[in-house]
Amino acid sequence: MRFLPEEEQRRLIAACFARSDLTLEELWMRYFALGGSLSLLELDAYLNALVTLPRVDRDMVAHAVNERLDEVTGPARAPYSHSIPDAKPLHGPLRALVDLLEGAHRAPPERLPAVVAEAGRALDLTIGVYLADYDQRTLVPLRPGAAELDIDTTVGGDVYRRAGTLTRDGTLWTVLLDGVERLGVLEIVPSGDADPDDPALREQCRWLAALLGHLITITTQYGDGLDRRRRHRRRGSPAELLWQSLPPLTGATESVVVGVSVQPAYDLCGTVFDYALSEERAQLAMFDAGARTGSANTAVVSALAAHRAARHGGASLGEQFAAVAAELESRPDAPAVNGVLAELDLDTGLLRLLGAGQAAPLVVRRGEALPLSGPAAPRFSSACGLPPVTELRLEAGDLIALCSRGVAETVDGAGQPFGRARITAHLARDAAELPPEIARRLTRAVLTHGGGEFRQDAGVLVARWSTRRAWPAGELGSGTGLSIAR
Repeated sequence: MRFLPEEEQRRLIAACFARSDLTLEELWMRYFALGGSLSLLELDAYLNALVTLPRVDRDMVAHAVNERLDEVTGPARAPYSHSIPDAKPLHGPLRALVDLLEGAHRAPPERLPAVVAEAGRALDLTIGVYLADYDQRTLVPLRPGAAELDIDTTVGGDVYRRAGTLTRDGTLWTVLLDGVERLGVLEIVPSGDADPDDPALREQCRWLAALLGHLITITTQYGDGLDRRRRHRRRGSPAELLWQSLPPLTGATESVVVGVSVQPAYDLCGTVFDYALSEERAQLAMFDAGARTGSANTAVVSALAAHRAARHGGASLGEQFAAVAAELESRPDAPAVNGVLAELDLDTGLLRLLGAGQAAPLVVRRGEALPLSGPAAPRFSSACGLPPVTELRLEAGDLIALCSRGVAETVDGAGQPFGRARITAHLARDAAELPPEIARRLTRAVLTHGGGEFRQDAGVLVARWSTRRAWPAGELGSGTGLSIAR
């Protein structure tokens, strides 16, 4: 192993110490806390080139300085004695990932586009970031002056809808994911003679997109800079409460993908959903109060909290139903809440359902809706007792759709409701798409049917089950959750 020359290391440590704003006594205290045994005078003599030190002491001094630099100035650091090739990479994919990680350290959300641009330079790329707005109609650019992209008609929108990667006119487009949650897309322009179809480059860009997706989600939790960019108008306080209570719109394991769309995004009031995925099962739920009132908002949040608390405690499907009923009965002035609870065994495909005042979920197999009916309680009530559980054995590739009442009941100008027949037709037509895209398209169709306005909440939860390690092409699931669409 090659080591940095001792005098060069001392010179650089002394220079970094001068920038650290530490006194000599403070530096000695930090060095001593790391296990150093030098006296204060010996440390002063070393920094002034009057004595030499063993390598282990030199590295402890360097680490004490670096701890302070990390607190006040960021990545510029004092060198350790180990060989220079082991230090930070100067170029290439590892340098890009290191730049992204270091740049995002303590960075507010709105600084992320500049951090991404710096990481792109390590790969000789120009990178533009687009985030989906909360209506999932457009992709909003983070670069000032850039135009928004329509999700249904543009190249970037096609990449978002398919959760893939493609090349067009020398530009590489790739989906921006947090795990399996679609956040937006990256527009990547290689410099020089780089080939955007180079498999290695595409893989590097996928790594960058996956890491950036995680960073966007994390930083949005403690800052509003990126969240504001995704909003086209102010969200009301009832909708804000519901959105803060909901899980991500997409979840997946190797056996199941769940995708959800709930609208209107800025005025959501009385519809919530939930899911929990494990190795053995997928647990799904939707609660709907119908009316768009403040009391409806409180009622569905209470139902969601009761269901979640029971599920977290390991309760069975029937016990979850009873917990929701008990919670709602403790609120006699709350409006009636309808709902569906579902549990899917991921090894056998056995689907078990409990409903309360809600139409049965739809199951679509090879383009056809399966008859799925069974006794459902008129409401969540302990007085009515626990309704019988409906069971159905799924086949690989089957779609399950839980819909709020507002989907089927939305009427057009002539007073015709959207209806379950149209829901089934849309599910069958889009069955090859990703579940979150199926859900998005269905709520868009409901909006069009209603003349461009949601008079009721429209919630759609779509799940696709597959036997383990038998994913359809293009499905979200394995590895990072992304299958590249060429």
